[in-house]
Amino acid sequence: MKILFLTVFSLPLLAVALDFIFGDPQHLPHPVRFIGRWLDWLEPRARSWKLNLRMAGRASVLLTIALTAIAVHLLTEIRYIGMIFAVYFAYAGLALGELIDDGRDALDLIEEGDLDGAREAVGLLVTRETDRMDAAELRRTLAETVSENLSDGFFGPLFYLVLGGPVLMWVYKAVSTMDSMWGYKTEEYGELGRAAARADDLLSWIPARLTAFFLLVTGWLLRMPWREAKRNLAADARKMESPNAGWPMATCAWLLEGSMGGAAVYFGEAKWKPNLGPQDREWTLEKLNNLFRLAVFAAFLGLFVMQGLYVGFSVIFG
Repeated sequence: MKILFLTVFSLPLLAVALDFIFGDPQHLPHPVRFIGRWLDWLEPRARSWKLNLRMAGRASVLLTIALTAIAVHLLTEIRYIGMIFAVYFAYAGLALGELIDDGRDALDLIEEGDLDGAREAVGLLVTRETDRMDAAELRRTLAETVSENLSDGFFGPLFYLVLGGPVLMWVYKAVSTMDSMWGYKTEEYGELGRAAARADDLLSWIPARLTAFFLLVTGWLLRMPWREAKRNLAADARKMESPNAGWPMATCAWLLEGSMGGAAVYFGEAKWKPNLGPQDREWTLEKLNNLFRLAVFAAFLGLFVMQGLYVGFSVIFG
């Protein structure tokens, strides 16, 4: 009876179901927005501390982790309504449903020939500049961000939810948010954001490789060229500056036979990103629709496996 209850009503299952049904409702107080406001408040104060910027960055990471863990723990332990907070934190920590919806909306704009609208839509999903991209570049950028965010927006949070509940999930999300705001190798953030970037690299190491694994298995089930992907993905992933981003990206590039990488502009500065996947293969409407399908199928395969682990952990450790 206990196993049946945990299987039907467990946090991972509820969280994924709510994510796909509701996405990210703008009217709800999303925890990431609170973390973002906290980091906006913290940054000028961290820069004023009597520490060098690298040490101030380390202290900021530890302080952000501690406050996030305490806040989530206290809210989920409130009598009677703590479980409601637990479900909401678990649901809010996932972002795949919204990512797929936004990706499809952007793709529709590209295919309708509304490049200005598509540039704006894709620009909301990436940090690179999109205002001069043509249709082919927009499709490639869309493929890259959907692939990369499979790990950051779904498998990573789900992994830590299973491992340590909403508290550990939101420690991961806080570090990820901090990295997205501070983790740039620029003159402004190179020292202050170094600790956030390294913490995110460490926490994302296992999820990135889990994402690649579930994508490969799904590719095999969908009769995609998974053998070629398996043979090439590790070498391609190691080309990336990030130790983690290349794993889901390279896997999707080889499974869908679309090229990733090339020229990109960040904060007005041109940068060449390593080439992933087979060369000179453009992303088409069909390939991107197959990418969305691959992402959803891989997510549910991962949920099935992690749900089993969650139930097992719950039964063993009570």
